[in-house]
Amino acid sequence: MDGETLIYLCGAHSLGFAVFHLAFWKLFDWPQSLRQTNPATRAVTQILNLRLIYVFLGVAVLCFWLPNELLTTRLGHGLLLGMALFWVGRTIEQFVFLRYNHWLVHGLTVLFVVGSVLFAMPLVGRAAT
Repeated sequence: MDGETLIYLCGAHSLGFAVFHLAFWKLFDWPQSLRQTNPATRAVTQILNLRLIYVFLGVAVLCFWLPNELLTTRLGHGLLLGMALFWVGRTIEQFVFLRYNHWLVHGLTVLFVVGSVLFAMPLVGRAAT
């Protein structure tokens, strides 16, 4: 698979997670369930989720708009490495903080690993050439 296709897949992965995070208010019934927490926790939870949506959308835009730059520049390589490490860290955090034996949790874990691999693959291909 060529590097540009990999970058587009990275963009689709990021866009998918942005959409998923947009659904958190409904999926987790945040208006109701967050009332049980203190105002600071309620605010921080929603703010962090909004910032993640922003990051995922930003990465998706870069992947779709500037795939060649991500493949050929040091800055692009830095972004790809940063996102690969983001997904590695998120995979580890899944085991630390979300210890549920449920197929949906396992499915998310697989998607986190997929993100790690997708963002790392263009770098591995470049290192070999």
